[in-house]
Amino acid sequence: MTTDAIGTVSALRRALRLAPALRAGLWWTVALAIVGAVGRLVVPVTLQVVIDRHILSPTGVDVGAVVRLGVLAIGVLTVATLANRQAQVRMSAAAARGLCELRVMTFEHLHRLSVLHVQGERRGALVARVTSDVQEIQQFLQWGGVNLLLGVLRIALVLAVMVAYRWELALVVAVITAGYAVALRWFQQLLQRAYDHVRVRVADSMAAIGEAIVGLPTVRAYGAESRMRQRLRDRLAAQYSAEYRTHRTAAALFSTAEIFSAAVQAIVLVVGLFVLDGMTAGTLVAFMFLVNQFIEPVQTLVETLDQAQVAASGVRRILRVLDVPPDLDDRDEGRDLPGGALAVHARGVWFAYGDGPDVLCDVDADLPAGRRVAIVGETGSGKTTFAKLVVRLLRPDAGQLLIGDVPLDELSARTLREHVAFVPQEGFLFDATLADNVRYGDPQADDGQVLQAFTDLDLNGWLAGLPGGIATRVGQRGGRLSAGERQLVALVRAWIADPAVLVLDEATSAVDPALDVQLRHAIERLTQGRTSITIAHRLATAEGADLVLVFDAGRIVDYGTHDELLADSAVYQRLHRDWTAGTTLAPS
Repeated sequence: MTTDAIGTVSALRRALRLAPALRAGLWWTVALAIVGAVGRLVVPVTLQVVIDRHILSPTGVDVGAVVRLGVLAIGVLTVATLANRQAQVRMSAAAARGLCELRVMTFEHLHRLSVLHVQGERRGALVARVTSDVQEIQQFLQWGGVNLLLGVLRIALVLAVMVAYRWELALVVAVITAGYAVALRWFQQLLQRAYDHVRVRVADSMAAIGEAIVGLPTVRAYGAESRMRQRLRDRLAAQYSAEYRTHRTAAALFSTAEIFSAAVQAIVLVVGLFVLDGMTAGTLVAFMFLVNQFIEPVQTLVETLDQAQVAASGVRRILRVLDVPPDLDDRDEGRDLPGGALAVHARGVWFAYGDGPDVLCDVDADLPAGRRVAIVGETGSGKTTFAKLVVRLLRPDAGQLLIGDVPLDELSARTLREHVAFVPQEGFLFDATLADNVRYGDPQADDGQVLQAFTDLDLNGWLAGLPGGIATRVGQRGGRLSAGERQLVALVRAWIADPAVLVLDEATSAVDPALDVQLRHAIERLTQGRTSITIAHRLATAEGADLVLVFDAGRIVDYGTHDELLADSAVYQRLHRDWTAGTTLAPS
């Protein structure tokens, strides 16, 4: 069965299995709910006894007995109220803990998927998985879940007492309720589809809003404000339309509960007065109270059904993420790597993006330890894909990659990240200080070590020009810094991590000459003494490399030094002509 085909009950049941904290102490919560449900039955039972035995008795009204029974009923109701309250508190606490587990589980699972899958999803939709979708589940479990639990218990207990009083009237109530349940089932299926559609529209809106904010400079640069506003209006209008239709359907469902309530009470009263024999006044009054106590949780369940559909829709969307098989084996345990520079080997590596054509075809390569390796090739040649395979952001479809003669798949995530670092072409910075961003390379580094890292890469002059030094906040995605400055910080982060293997997607953003010199000097210093693999977008980088790999149509067609390739490789000669003509080589 696909995730989309999972019903409401099955989806919520699976959420309980996924998050053990949701089930922690559940039996105590159920016990408190039972106490609360039983305690509410004292009212109709007390009324029946008081009317039949102490008010309408042949000996007259027994005021003392009425007072005693009234005080007893109040005491029992007080205990029941406290038990209900405690059950709600426990359920709310369990929901908060359990859904925290579910959020973290979803986040961890996303990190076990390749960048190919994550990039294939809209960012706003993924954010919705761990924010609004989980929030809807939490609201249901904290309030609707309690109502569902208490409501089912109260219905069962009230029906049992009804049978004890007059089974004929209990049967009437049960038959009417059964017919109503059939109608509710139809409404439930209708609402399930409607709320699934609403969650899709919410994700669409969040994705559009996120793109509009992140892409604000581009929107302004091209004068696309009106088009972007219209796009947002269309997405929000579609969300409103879906929500309006769904809430209108839910409102119709709520109104049926009122009709059901009036019908049950009227029929019970008529049958009790005119059809059945032997009904005492106390029994009839008690039964009418029982009918009210029966109808109230039924109405609550109808309202809870609406919340349950929203929650189940959120669960299904989360399950669609969790059900994607992890394609990166980021295991906790694995083989270790020796210290020092490490060689990198590729053996018969194949890779394709989804069902597309092969991007890498039977790639074999030996990258010596401690050497600077440059990878060159035209757009689409496979050089960037090869680099992502080396750092295990992608997984090969066939073949094997080895670091230090250890297969990449046999390394634990911790060992891999300690020995292999990746600096992408656009260095991503978090909304924090420079020091905090650098510490992603070494969480234990103090401010002195961070400052020393900038000095080691000859960037202390640039750092001194910032208003707060390493305490300067960089803004979301590093927006307060230029593209070149963000790349400088990313290089410092890699330096402080001290990796044995460095994979570097060379920065090609247009920067001022002084910053360009600083970038090249920092890269030169960073790659000394360690195995470095640089995706060279400018052949000037290849000129200083110890070994150059030439990619063409997914294969390594030539390798050697710059001078050797310039003399013997036709592909490299063509790339060199493009370089000398001022053309840089785009990533692939």
